[in-house]
Amino acid sequence: MTSTVSANARDLFKAAYENRYTWDATFPGYRADFTLELAGQCYTGQVQVTADMQVTVQTSDPKAEEWLRNQLKDVVVHRKPSDFTTAHGDHSFEFDGELDSTGAYPITVGGDAMGSHYKVRDNQMVQVSRVMGRMAFTINHLEKLDTGKGYISTLYNAVFTNPKDGQVVRQVKFHDQYEAFEGQYLMTQQTVSGTEMGEKLYTEIKYRNIQLGA
Repeated sequence: MTSTVSANARDLFKAAYENRYTWDATFPGYRADFTLELAGQCYTGQVQVTADMQVTVQTSDPKAEEWLRNQLKDVVVHRKPSDFTTAHGDHSFEFDGELDSTGAYPITVGGDAMGSHYKVRDNQMVQVSRVMGRMAFTINHLEKLDTGKGYISTLYNAVFTNPKDGQVVRQVKFHDQYEAFEGQYLMTQQTVSGTEMGEKLYTEIKYRNIQLGA
């Protein structure tokens, strides 16, 4: 690979990275009530994301509290502002093969402890593959919301495998819904469906009475 190709791979990745929708400096935090369907049970309670993006969950069941806290932390990770240099300034970027049938560029990120591989198309990251300890996963982004200030993935699937033998452990599809609240896009609903070791999975979370400021 020539340095020119490496520079182009970096530029394509950087453009897609900076095209993600993130909350801006005026993000005031928010509160919301929720209804969660998890493992056939229904739970209710309240959540809070502060202006400095700390997450708290209030509900009666510890399992539901932990699940929802992790879910919200994942949302915060994707919505939290992070400039490209801070996140990827020490990484290298190389094309890893030819354009695929959809016109996406495969890009390998060097210096990343998780061995991340991406596919980039139309200033969007449409696939990411990583290995995290004893689990590998590939996420494919299928649909998006264009906020005018960047895109949010709203439909995507994830396949989790054993990196030693490639056996599929879990397959899930996520369908997320977002709405704008005084210019801040917040998740209002998420549905997760799929299978894990042959068992069906289904989870649904709905947020209501969303109020900015926390």
